[in-house]
Amino acid sequence: MQQWDVIVVGAGAAGLMCAIEAGNRGRKVLLLDNGKRPGRKILMSGGGRCNFTNIYSSPENFLSQNKHFCKSALSRYTQWDFIALVQKHAIPFHEKTLGQLFCGDSAKDIVEMLLTEAKAANVQIAMQQQITTVSFADGVYTVTTPELSRQCQSLVIASGGLSLPNLGATAFGFQLAEQFGLKVLPLRAALVPLTWQPSDKAVFEEISGVSLPVTAEANGTLFPEDMLFTHRGLSGPAILQISSYWQPGDNVIVNMSPDTNVAEFLASQQQAHPEQEVKTALAKLLPKRLVEKLLELKVFTNQPLKALNPKSIKQLADSLHGYIFKPNGTEGYRTAEVTIGGVDTDGLSSKTMEAKQQPGLYFIGEVVDVTGWLGGYNFQWAWASGWVAGQYC
Repeated sequence: MQQWDVIVVGAGAAGLMCAIEAGNRGRKVLLLDNGKRPGRKILMSGGGRCNFTNIYSSPENFLSQNKHFCKSALSRYTQWDFIALVQKHAIPFHEKTLGQLFCGDSAKDIVEMLLTEAKAANVQIAMQQQITTVSFADGVYTVTTPELSRQCQSLVIASGGLSLPNLGATAFGFQLAEQFGLKVLPLRAALVPLTWQPSDKAVFEEISGVSLPVTAEANGTLFPEDMLFTHRGLSGPAILQISSYWQPGDNVIVNMSPDTNVAEFLASQQQAHPEQEVKTALAKLLPKRLVEKLLELKVFTNQPLKALNPKSIKQLADSLHGYIFKPNGTEGYRTAEVTIGGVDTDGLSSKTMEAKQQPGLYFIGEVVDVTGWLGGYNFQWAWASGWVAGQYC
């Protein structure tokens, strides 16, 4: 029977950060993971460049049934704190659109940085550990794997959500929460492509690969970014973002020309080129292959611009500024970047991440009902929640 002060389950972003901070306090820390190597999601994120935080990160960029829960952690360990750590290790990075920070070279740099910090904090890491049981008695947790049992005073669950099962995602953290009496809110895939209805698929799959800047809206929330047509449905940053707010049966309203007023554009084209066909004019605004599909769907009738009256121009403009897609569903956890829902924050302390009714048990990162937007926000929640728990566990 091994004795530890702290056992952290999950060697991802949150688990590594928590283990480092606990180790820096002089705690004897063991980090367990079911995979072959730590930081698997870090390594594949951002196309292998790791979008490790966002300079605009704030509580408004997160979804949770308790919108206030994330404020404490995010204010105590900010994006600037993590950027300082990256700079300390001389890792090159750059800003892409909308405040997203990426490694200049490789996501491996972030994992190496965390492992270097963990080693300096005397954190022990054990990979390929399949936990069979966890029990609690007399203030001590016993964590059992087929090889041996380990005991600790503080047990931190950083096992992530259900997204990307090929990276080893399991329901372990949610099951453990329920074992110890914590409520787990309904789970669903988020930051995920949306799939076609059969009728739309028959039309749009032929233009797979076409992308354009749009705004995508669902349930009163709107995101401006690119949308991508795929064989299976709609993807791209705008769609991934809106997927977190979309519910089965909802429409997604897409403005295909967010930067140009279509009615004004067509009116000016009508003045300048009255003989020009509608589809020729629209192809100056939208990808030509998309215009052909919209014609096929009878969104507009192809005729000379001079044949249009103000009412028909307005109708066409309205249909492009508010095109309605009714997705069939999502691509699910297989391609989802995150899981929405999870351990109910009402059962946790926002100051420490400890379970209110179960002393010494902590939940951090994606397993908790806090989900960020696309663009480095989920990593910032991992760093912040991990850092906070590391101060107390």
